[in-house]
Amino acid sequence: MRSRYSAYALGLSDYVLSSWHASTRPRTLTLDPDVRWYRLDILGRTGGGLLDTTGTVEFTAYCRSPDGATEQHEVSLFVKENGNWFYRDAR
Repeated sequence: MRSRYSAYALGLSDYVLSSWHASTRPRTLTLDPDVRWYRLDILGRTGGGLLDTTGTVEFTAYCRSPDGATEQHEVSLFVKENGNWFYRDAR
């Protein structure tokens, strides 16, 4: 989760796509260069341990754009395949 947030903050759309599960990944992703992500609060998690194959992360991410400050609250589902974690969708 933190690496995906960092990728959004740095504008690394290739990383965001590569960490997205193939079953839900969009074909392309264009990140808005005017959006500045500046804070991530992890509010909770379930699963995601060494022996788990699924996990959730509840978070709030904060950003600023020319339209003002906003936040995104989400519970994200992650799945592990071949030892790698992938974002699948939001709950």
